[in-house]
Amino acid sequence: MRESPGNRGAMTLRVFNMSEEKKPIEEKTEEKPVEEPKVEAPAVEVKTEEAPAEAPVEAKEEKPAEEPRIEGAVNKGDFILMEMTGKAEETGEVFDATNEETAKEKGIHREGNVYGPRLVVVGEGWVLRGLDARLHGVKPNELTAIEIPPAEAFGERDPTQVQLIPFRILRSKGVNPVPGAELEIDGRQAVIRSVGAGRVQVDYNHALAGRKIIYDVKVTEIITEEKAKVKALIGRRFVGVDAEKFGQKMGKKKMTFTVPDEIFFGENIQIAKRGLAMDVLKFFPELEDVEFLEIVKRS
Repeated sequence: MRESPGNRGAMTLRVFNMSEEKKPIEEKTEEKPVEEPKVEAPAVEVKTEEAPAEAPVEAKEEKPAEEPRIEGAVNKGDFILMEMTGKAEETGEVFDATNEETAKEKGIHREGNVYGPRLVVVGEGWVLRGLDARLHGVKPNELTAIEIPPAEAFGERDPTQVQLIPFRILRSKGVNPVPGAELEIDGRQAVIRSVGAGRVQVDYNHALAGRKIIYDVKVTEIITEEKAKVKALIGRRFVGVDAEKFGQKMGKKKMTFTVPDEIFFGENIQIAKRGLAMDVLKFFPELEDVEFLEIVKRS
């Protein structure tokens, strides 16, 4: 009979007794009281009330602290109307102007553009990121100069975006490359830097990349009344259309617009309607629906 490893000590004691007294004796081994095996519950079943002090703590992304509200000034989320003129600090070149006379004077006037104070909801990214971030605290009706570093304006210059293209390729696309010309190549805006030796140096960087920008701004109004906010949103989506001609009725859950018949067949009318609807639902979270009524009257 094989000895089990657990009984080897007891068997050795029995052989020793038989050889000394020449007779079998009853096994009287001093057996230690058998201890009940300790059965430990699986760790997953152990439920304790211990505080998870040693448990790994997941890192939580901290939200940026809200800027304190400043009375009598522009704050995040405000609807504002703002006159603005943007220029490159290095050259003084003006590239953006909401005032029509300034645009004409600086040679950037565009026929068909609508000039006047621009609607901005602060913090929504409707203007350059660096400008948007610096509007907090601006006082109404005061001309304020705001400096914006390149990274928060049109980005740093990227040398990899300057490429050489064979002259013949541009000619085949009907392009006559002239240094300084701005054009679109394969859907990308570019500037011709130089022409020579059968190749053209093309720069896909923004023309103002790498430059510090200065905006002279003047907040002409902070809009607080709901109906006026909706009117401003209409003007943003239906550019050049008198917002007063739109009927508007705000209920508890629905906003209804009556569309003037003069724009029933306007260009991109459906895109403008959808854009206005999304704006209204975003800035008036208590609303659930936006409805457009197009009423045709007997002539």
